[in-house]
Amino acid sequence: DVTEIEEKEAQAKEEEQIMKEQELSNLLHEKRYLKALGLAISLDRPHTVLMVIKAILKEPDGRKHLQENIVRLRKDQKEAVLAFLVTWNTNSRNCHEAQAVMETLLKHEAPDTLLQFSGIKSAVESLLPYT
Repeated sequence: DVTEIEEKEAQAKEEEQIMKEQELSNLLHEKRYLKALGLAISLDRPHTVLMVIKAILKEPDGRKHLQENIVRLRKDQKEAVLAFLVTWNTNSRNCHEAQAVMETLLKHEAPDTLLQFSGIKSAVESLLPYT
């Protein structure tokens, strides 16, 4: 019977999730946006990533800070943000943040690099009607 082992594993995962949520909250409070973005992306939380981006844009020189943070993300994190912004762009409340992130990616990534992103073709197809 492995029920007890499975329950302990599930409880450990839940505790780890709660710890990450608390860490994310602390990072946002401390305005450590790069780490907050990375953690929200790793938790696969598009809405939380959007909230971090909105918080960055509210800062003085928000666009500049957004560019600095997006540029410093790893390739896989940029791919995740690209996938998230496709959805954000379809909503008029979030389209400005999506456009700001997209502008940063287009300005700071070489076209050849962008073509290497997984899902770039479908993302562009989805972005065109709303952009």
